[in-house]
Order: sequence, then C-alpha cells, then structure tokens
Amino acid sequence: MAETDDQTLTDAQDDPIEEDVELDQPRLRQIREAVEAGDGETLAHLLEPLHGADVADLLEQLDDGPRRRLIALWPHGIDGEILSELDESLREEVLAALPPEDVVEAVRELDTDDVVDLIENLEDASQAGVILDALEAVDRVAVEQALGFPEYSAGRLMQREVVIAPSFWTVGQAINHLRGADDLPEQFYHVILVDPRMRPVGYVTLGKILSSARETPLAEIEEESFRTFYATDPESEVAYAFNQYHLISAAVVDADDRLLGVITIDDAMAVLDEEAEEDILRLAGVDSEGSLSDRVLGTVRRRFPWLAVNLLTAILASVVISQFEGVITEIVALAVLMPIVASMGGNAGTQSLTVAVRALATRDLTGANVWRVIRREVLAGGINGVAFAVIMAVVGLLWFGSPMLGLVIAVAMVINLVVAGLAGVGIPVILQKIGVDPALASGAFVTTVTDVVGFFAFLGLAALWLL
Repeated sequence: MAETDDQTLTDAQDDPIEEDVELDQPRLRQIREAVEAGDGETLAHLLEPLHGADVADLLEQLDDGPRRRLIALWPHGIDGEILSELDESLREEVLAALPPEDVVEAVRELDTDDVVDLIENLEDASQAGVILDALEAVDRVAVEQALGFPEYSAGRLMQREVVIAPSFWTVGQAINHLRGADDLPEQFYHVILVDPRMRPVGYVTLGKILSSARETPLAEIEEESFRTFYATDPESEVAYAFNQYHLISAAVVDADDRLLGVITIDDAMAVLDEEAEEDILRLAGVDSEGSLSDRVLGTVRRRFPWLAVNLLTAILASVVISQFEGVITEIVALAVLMPIVASMGGNAGTQSLTVAVRALATRDLTGANVWRVIRREVLAGGINGVAFAVIMAVVGLLWFGSPMLGLVIAVAMVINLVVAGLAGVGIPVILQKIGVDPALASGAFVTTVTDVVGFFAFLGLAALWLL
C-alpha cells in the first residue's frame, strides 16, 4: 500500500449495518391487519425497516380509506425519501394528510432537485408554500430559481448541491477542502473544476483524487468525459447524453457559462425510464399522466379521446367494406376470411411501428438510415407475406374448396404485410418531421392504413377474380 502523510480513514464500526427489509406478501398482509386494527405500534415496527420506495409502493397499493388511516397512525414516519418516491398523483393527498411540522421535517431532508420535483406537480399553491417555507433561505432561493426554468429542462433536473475546486489546486488541497467542509452533498461522484469566473472547465473523480499523490495538480487527472449543459436544455437531451456517453454526472451552466448545479446519473436514468414508459403507454393510446391510483372518472377522461379516434378509424374501414357489399353477399366466405388479412396486417404494422418509435426515441433511426430501415421492413413484410400467403392459400382451398379464393387471400396477404412494413416505419418518421409525437399518434394511423388496405385488397381482388 502506498505511504501517505494523511491520517488513516476511520475504521468501520464492528456493529452490523441494518439492511432494508423487503416488502413481501406476509409483511404486506400484516401491515393491512395493523391498519385495520388501528395498531400504530405494530404498524411502525413493520414499516420502519422498509426502504422508502417500498413504503411509497405500499401507499400506492392501498385504497383511499386504508391509506389515510395508515398516515394517521404513522405520520412521523413519512419522510422526504418516501415523498420523493411517491407517485405524483398521490403526493398532494399524502401532504394534505400530514401535520405541517412533519412536512417541514421531511422536506428538509431532500436535495434541491427532489424538492423541485415535489413542488412542480402540486396543484395546491398552499402546499407548495408550506414546502418552500420549510426550506432554509439558501435552499429556497435555489428551488425558486430552478422552478423559473422551463418545465422538463436541465434547470429543473439539476441539484444545487455541488462540490467545486479551483482548477489550479492540487490533490492535497482538494482532500483538505473535502475533509474540512461541513456542507457536502450526501452523494457525489466528481469534484468540478472551475476558473475564477465560476465557469466549469473539467472534473475529477473521487477515485482519481484518492489514488493520486497529494502534489498532483487536479488539471492533470481530469476526466475526458467532461461536458456541460445549459439550464434551458431539454431534459431528454441530457438523458440521451448520459446514456450515449456513459456519464455519471454533468455540470449545468447559465447563458454566461457559469456553474449553476449538477445533474447526476440517477436523475438522468429516471428521465429515460419515464420516456420509455411514456412511449409504451402512448403506443397503446393511454395518457402517460395516468396511474393505478387514478379514480374512475379520471381514467375515463384520459382514455376517451383515443377510443374516439379508434372509433373513427373503424368507421373508415367499415366504409371500405360497405363498398363491396354485393361481393360479400354473393361470396359469404369473404366475410369469414377478411378479418384474417386485416389482423395480420395490423400485427405486422405494430411490430414495425414499435421498432421505429423506439429507434426514433434513442436516435438510432435518423435521416441517414431511414430508407435502409424502410427497405428492410418492407422486404421483411414481403417475405413474411409470401410465407403466410402459401399457408392461407392451402387453408382457402381445403376449407372452401376454391383455388381462386385461396389465391385472392394469398395475394391480399402479401400486399397488406408489405404496406404494414412501409407504414410502420414511414408514418412515425413523417409525424416526427411535422412535430407530432410519433408514439402518441402513429398507432391509430398505422392501424387505419393496414385495415383499409387489407380490406380493399382482399375484397377488390375478389370482385375482379371471383365474380
């Protein structure tokens, strides 16, 4: 081990560290029983070993009545960590149920970025005021400044607690500073190097500081991954950069490039998770603001618009079918087989659509490779179409004894799966070009295209070849 003139670090205590207990089904059942019985002592014993995220999950799983009773029995246990982990739709309810002094105590435990996240979604201005009043003057100013930045921006995502050092310092000076500071963040990964005008010029990892000689200039052990973001940059751009360049933390600056705060990897990954979840929900036509804790009317209001859109697209497909009413009347077998063509096209289109929307979100699908991807999806759709066309041709022959009917459905299947591949990639790309969220609107358009093309191709070919 390398010799050093520093004092050795304090030995770890012999007492074992108490680990968080998992929220399993037996414990969950015991918690419910304690709530029903009004047994606050047992409830506290069961809840205190749980991680804050598990307690937040528990509150989200309970109905309104049991949740209020739990909070009333265990008000002092709801801390800042639980509030920050709690679903946004429940925060106001929980805050309203807590005594003001408990809210103050809970909020003071949080970093400024978590306080901003807590406040920005509150509709009740009085609750936001209680939280702001609970903060120390410096933290309150930092939170109010962060709330002044655009929603979903780097300024909202950053925390003001940051460790800095002049770029001309040595490792020894940095270590002395860290040991003497009494207001360090609870968790941090880098020491940010700044110039005399408080502009960040680099950063050094704690590992490099601890493993380097005291006389080493910090500028000599800077990380190459250093980059900054403006406070007005979209948080999605920040999250993408963290994922793309394997960042752990990054400095946030104002318009004059002066240091404002820092974004850490946990917050950036939370944004990526939220965006992925949002894309999945929107592909299904579900509002991303909804949650399992929503009431019935709220759920209805969020889902009704997209169900109405789907109704209109279904009517459009029915209009196409109505144009071939005479053909269907004469050949009843068409009514039996035509849902197969539309269903296969819809599924194939959804497959291409899902791949395309995710690739757009991760920026893997760009103008440089869009035609290659479209060509791949069209060819894949054509090959799959031929394979299933052979199967359906045999089915049509054996089921209805008509070789021509089998040929009709086979050709219609090929056409629809090719169109599905084209629409599944082309539609989300076009929607993004015109500024519409492809995850939100693509599904309805792709389904409409595959239904209309599938019915038109099948019934149109039947009218030409079978009558």
